[in-house]
Amino acid sequence: MGLFILKGAINMKKIILTGDRPTGKLHIGHYIGSLQNRVRLQNTGDYDTFIMIADQQALTDNARDPQKIRNSLIEVALDYLAVGIDPAKSTIFIQSQIPALAELTTYYLNLVTVSRLERNPTVKAEIQQKNFERSIPAGFFVYPVSQAADITAFKANLVPVGDDQEPMIEQAREIARSFNTIYGQKILVEPEGVFPEKGAGRLPGLDGNAKMSKSLNNCIYLSDDAETLKKKVMSMYTDPSHVHVEDPGKIEGNMVFTYLDIFDEDKQKVAQLKEAYQAGGLGDVKIKRYLNEVLEAKLAPIRKRREEFAKDISSVYDILKDGSERANAVAEQTLSEVRAAIGVNYFS
Repeated sequence: MGLFILKGAINMKKIILTGDRPTGKLHIGHYIGSLQNRVRLQNTGDYDTFIMIADQQALTDNARDPQKIRNSLIEVALDYLAVGIDPAKSTIFIQSQIPALAELTTYYLNLVTVSRLERNPTVKAEIQQKNFERSIPAGFFVYPVSQAADITAFKANLVPVGDDQEPMIEQAREIARSFNTIYGQKILVEPEGVFPEKGAGRLPGLDGNAKMSKSLNNCIYLSDDAETLKKKVMSMYTDPSHVHVEDPGKIEGNMVFTYLDIFDEDKQKVAQLKEAYQAGGLGDVKIKRYLNEVLEAKLAPIRKRREEFAKDISSVYDILKDGSERANAVAEQTLSEVRAAIGVNYFS
């Protein structure tokens, strides 16, 4: 997990846009699914990377609790810095601080029909999941258009996302294509989605749920202290039929072995543990303690860096401010080109 394959040809200009909604701290599912890959790509030096904290998108279904977004924003920023995202190599910015994005969204809305938005399978699934029924916030309904603005404002070639976001990438491609066709200028770049490697999937929750989720309270957060981590690992779902140590155990659906497969680099040791567990004679407590050691070794350096950055929150805000200013300059240039193509640059 954490590796990506590209569906489509790579453009010569390698610009990446990615990001997260600030609705809480980030967890190890985010780390495996995207964060470690962002750090890897950033450190190659081959990409111009923009990482967006999507506070406006988070407000589409949290408008009545804006403090949640404000509080979470700094937590996400700390998580970014802690895992190794370097503001000297990647531009970390805040969505709401880039006015061009809202104006681009307004223009793009004229190129998309309501029926097209209704057909978006990801939006349909999220509407059902959130029980909106017909009380759908308009901002939430059109957020795929806002995402298209985010992507095209930076002329991103590559957008690393989960498989469930593929319809969003296609929507952005359609909007860019429509704009370029209607206004007769190839200004906007049609992005390519960068998707998880086949079979990678999402990190399941501690309880065996198919998805690690803040709302399901089945997460290990990057910021969890050592004691919290240990408690969570010791509570993990294993094999309910493995009552006694001497009983043969199942590894399929056993979260401890699922996590060891992902996080433990000693694959030979994992294979031996699996064999012993299936044969009988290896208890859940022992393998959980081993998993805790593996995770602690991985998370301790991240936790230490996070604590250091947290000592100077004003400096973190300075990083976000500087990144937002750099991102704003890029987005403003794209907006200027879009205005000229449409013909609303009256005073230029």
